Amino acid sequence: MADAVSGKSSFVVVANRLPVDRVVTPDGTLRWRRSPGGLVSALSPVMRSRKGAWIGWAGVPEECPEPFNTDGMHLAPVRLSASDIELYYEGFANATLWPLYHDVVAPPVYDRSMWDAYVAVNERFADQAAKAAARRAVVWVQDYQLQLVPSILRRMRPDLRIGFFLHIPFPPIELFQQLPWRRQIVDGLLGADLVGFQRPGAASNFVRLCHRLLGHTTKSGQIFVGDRVVRAEAFPISVDATELTELAADADTHDRAKQIREELGGPEKVLLGVDRLDYTKGIGARLTAFAELLDDGELGPDEAVFVQIATPSRERVEQYQRLRDDIELQVGHINGEHGRLGWPVVHYLHTSYDRKELVASFLAADVMVVTPLRDGMNLVAKEYVAARSDLGGALVLSEFAGAADEMRRAFLVNPHDIDGLKRTLLDAMRADPAELARRMRSMRRRVLEHDVYQWAGDFLSALEG
Repeated sequence: MADAVSGKSSFVVVANRLPVDRVVTPDGTLRWRRSPGGLVSALSPVMRSRKGAWIGWAGVPEECPEPFNTDGMHLAPVRLSASDIELYYEGFANATLWPLYHDVVAPPVYDRSMWDAYVAVNERFADQAAKAAARRAVVWVQDYQLQLVPSILRRMRPDLRIGFFLHIPFPPIELFQQLPWRRQIVDGLLGADLVGFQRPGAASNFVRLCHRLLGHTTKSGQIFVGDRVVRAEAFPISVDATELTELAADADTHDRAKQIREELGGPEKVLLGVDRLDYTKGIGARLTAFAELLDDGELGPDEAVFVQIATPSRERVEQYQRLRDDIELQVGHINGEHGRLGWPVVHYLHTSYDRKELVASFLAADVMVVTPLRDGMNLVAKEYVAARSDLGGALVLSEFAGAADEMRRAFLVNPHDIDGLKRTLLDAMRADPAELARRMRSMRRRVLEHDVYQWAGDFLSALEG
């Protein structure tokens, strides 16, 4: 809660973005709307319950509004210039760290000017957090864009309790060693008291790296750094299962789900993919598998349609522009081969959906296809399960998503294996409804018992304990 004397907060979240988007109404009024996305969904309830402060960029280059309160949170914007966006965000964060941490699915770019910008921006975020935090406050730093903040903040404010959570995978030593600034990144993370990861393997990778690269003594997930002990543990993130269950129970949502199926031409089966348009998500592989099932005659064009929702992402980055072109070309080719006038077999939507429309799409889908080549967690898989209180539907899930550790009763698949993916899609489409219900019941139990509140509570208990 806010410190009544100093006006500072005893709980501070530091993330690349504020949890709100800037909206200008037709009459010119500026207002703020809660952002979509896993991180915001996960932390907003916790922020409101703790009356915390959130440090982040407001989303518009060069602009930096004064701190303000909204939705039960105090928000403190950090200014980013157009150059910062190009070098720190699109550059080091997303052209260097993102591909490196995702098994080098695309080649990382190692550029010194990008690194310099990353350092400067991390210093700016740390400075804002130091100003916002009350004495002995808890500060929770989020994700790969801000891995230097813990150590910078600790030098400024040694009184703070600092946690860091990495939402994406953490790579094995052999890949991480490529990074020219590997020591600085590891030192940055070791400024935290607790470093959280999605999967136990990622935490182990980090602990081994601290020993091998920096020579620190380690034991059972603990790293001994001078007179401090830093812990590295797995805390698999989750979703607001109650919100999704309630949205799925709404009569309007059910009506919309029926309408979606009608708009698709009433196929026997609807397959659905919902992803950011990103090369790690395996969109091309799943479309290839679906196209080959049609080519082979395993599926008839009236038997199934594939709906792929691809949320726009990092559209100024060249790799993402090429990916969009490739996916749109692939969709056009499949529809040219197998569609009929007015009845495409693949419906591709390059747009963002609100949560109610998304849940209606979940209810309309017989098979949810989540096939990333590598993913820290993938909350879409858990959202689908949370929405299916009717115990209908099947989840086809990549072994390389963090969610696979918990969603054991999904139809697990290696997305690199196109033949295996084809077989798994058919198995999911043709499974007995009673078997699907058993699988869904097991997965729902896990998601309902380990929801976003449990995730945040577990992390903060470990950090503050």
